[in-house]
Amino acid sequence: MNKKIAQKQEETSFESVVSVRRVTKVTKGGKRFAFSAFVVSGDQDGSIGIALGKSREVSSAIAKATVKARKERIKISLRGNTIPYNVTGKHGATTVILCSASKGTGLIAGGSVRAVMEALGVKDVLAKSLGASCSQNAVKATLNALSKLRSLQHIANLRGKTTEEIIKGKDVAA
Repeated sequence: MNKKIAQKQEETSFESVVSVRRVTKVTKGGKRFAFSAFVVSGDQDGSIGIALGKSREVSSAIAKATVKARKERIKISLRGNTIPYNVTGKHGATTVILCSASKGTGLIAGGSVRAVMEALGVKDVLAKSLGASCSQNAVKATLNALSKLRSLQHIANLRGKTTEEIIKGKDVAA
């Protein structure tokens, strides 16, 4: 039965290699080359994970990162094919701004932020990355922003109200 679950998870999984770097260790006998791979993994249904894998070969570094990213997935609150509200995330010198968009807008994001949104399953969003252009920091800033999102049910539970009371509001004129 575990094999069936693993097969189902592999079928719905989406992986994207954000960056592969060659790193060098200088030793007495010369230079030793190794590789580090940064991978984004998601199920395109609101769950996403990131990981860094290191190895002497590119393929095994990517494989290590993929396995680790699948294990460390977190659930993100979405509203349909977009995010519930605008949010900003920061990591290092990189700031990422994510704005919810109406249906049909499409995925307007660049590079590594686009990889995160595709893995997450978001179809309509506007994103802008500011500051440093480091792809790893951009991914981490995007996850920082996404982790700030809360569902309507969660907010209602925190306030001790029903979802209808939150939507209706006392001070809101329709």
